[in-house]
Amino acid sequence: MFRIILAILIGIPIVELIVLFALGHAIGGWTTFALIIVSGVLGAFFAKREGRKVLEYAKFEWSQGQLPTRHIMDAICIFLGGILLITPGFLTDIVGFLLVFPYTRPIFKALLLALITRMISKGNMQIIRRR
Repeated sequence: MFRIILAILIGIPIVELIVLFALGHAIGGWTTFALIIVSGVLGAFFAKREGRKVLEYAKFEWSQGQLPTRHIMDAICIFLGGILLITPGFLTDIVGFLLVFPYTRPIFKALLLALITRMISKGNMQIIRRR
């Protein structure tokens, strides 16, 4: 698992730099810089808006005596998407927007749930319940 994380931490910035340089060469440096700034601002706006919606839905379910598990998964996806959106680069912005938008988020929620289930079944993650 450590090797995978290390490869991601090294590989993604390299790919992002290649894309940024290629795009800067194609459309110009200032235009590329402006696109990075605009995508970061729009991403922060959308992440904040979606985060507030999910929080309100979770509060409502909690007040009804229900555990807001679906909304917790939404919040995790929005949080990860927000982190990717404020990271400079176009590939991370694309994935970040896909995580934040409510129409594409169920795909990532299913992948996250499968990952958590696999980690629990392998014994890499434990759930502790206190009474």
